[in-house]
Amino acid sequence: MIEQLREFLRYMEIERNASAHTLRAYRQDIEMFLASVKTPLPEIEPTDIRGFIARRLKEGKNKTTVNRQLATLRSFFRFLHREGYITKNPARLIPNPKTEKKLPRFLTVDETFQLVEKPEDFGFLSIRDRAILELLYGCGLRVGELASLTLDDVNLREALIRVKGKRKKERIVPVGSKAIKALKEYMVERSLLKKDSPSLFLNRSGKALSERGIRKIVKKYSLQTGLVNISPHTLRHTFATHLLQSGADLRTIQELLGHSSLSSTQVYTHLDLTHLMDVYDRAHPLARKRKGEKP
Repeated sequence: MIEQLREFLRYMEIERNASAHTLRAYRQDIEMFLASVKTPLPEIEPTDIRGFIARRLKEGKNKTTVNRQLATLRSFFRFLHREGYITKNPARLIPNPKTEKKLPRFLTVDETFQLVEKPEDFGFLSIRDRAILELLYGCGLRVGELASLTLDDVNLREALIRVKGKRKKERIVPVGSKAIKALKEYMVERSLLKKDSPSLFLNRSGKALSERGIRKIVKKYSLQTGLVNISPHTLRHTFATHLLQSGADLRTIQELLGHSSLSSTQVYTHLDLTHLMDVYDRAHPLARKRKGEKP
C-alpha cells in the first residue's frame, strides 16, 4: 500500500502540479482511510468507503471536509484502477454527503476601508501589514499566493504582480494605486532590514512570512476594527463581490481570481436584492417604460 500511495502522490505532483499543501492533505486522507479499513487494496469494497464516510460524519466532521476526503479517495482509486493495481474502482459511484450551500461572507465598502486602513502606526510591521491587507483586497489573492510572492514577482512601474496559483499556474494581476503606494512604502522599510531573502513579505526576523502569519495579521486588525470571523479568504470574496457590483463581468473576475472554470467563480458572485433591483430598473426596457422613460 505504501508504494502505491507514493506513486499516486508522485503522479499528482508531476502530472497534476499539485501543491505541497494539497499533497499533504491527500496523504493524510488516504492514510486515515487505509488505517480505518485495514483491508488490502484489491479487496476494498464500496461498503468500506461508505462506512468510512459515515464514521467521519458521526464524529461530527464538517460535510465539506468529508466531501474533500471522498474526492481524494476517488482520485486515488481511479489512479490504482488505471495503473492495474485493482480490477474495479470501489469509490466511483459513492455519492457526496449533501451540504448546505453557504455563501462566504463579504465586507461592505466601509468595513473594507476600516480594516485595510487600520494599521496606522509607523515602522516596519505596520507598513508591512497595510501592504498585505491592500494586496489581499485589491488583488483578491489567496493566502498561499500572497505568501509565495517574491521580489521578482512585483513590477511597481507597470503596477502588476505575477501570481503563482493552484497547480503552479501563473497569472498576471493588476495592482491598484493604493496598493502600489502601500507596497512602495513597504519596500523602503524592507530594504532597511538588509536581508537577502527573495520573499516579498518578511517577518520581524527577516524570514519569509508564513501563511499562518498572514492569517494572524488579518485576524488582529479585524478584531481591532470590531469585525469577527474575518480571514484572508473573506477579503478575496469581498474583492470579487465589489468588482461584480461595480459592473465587472464574470469572465474578467474569473481571470483575476485564477479560477480554471467559470463555475468556481459563480460561488463568489452574489448580489443583494437592492442592487439587483437597481440594475433591473436601469437596464430592463419594461422597467424604464413603467417609469415613463423611452425604451
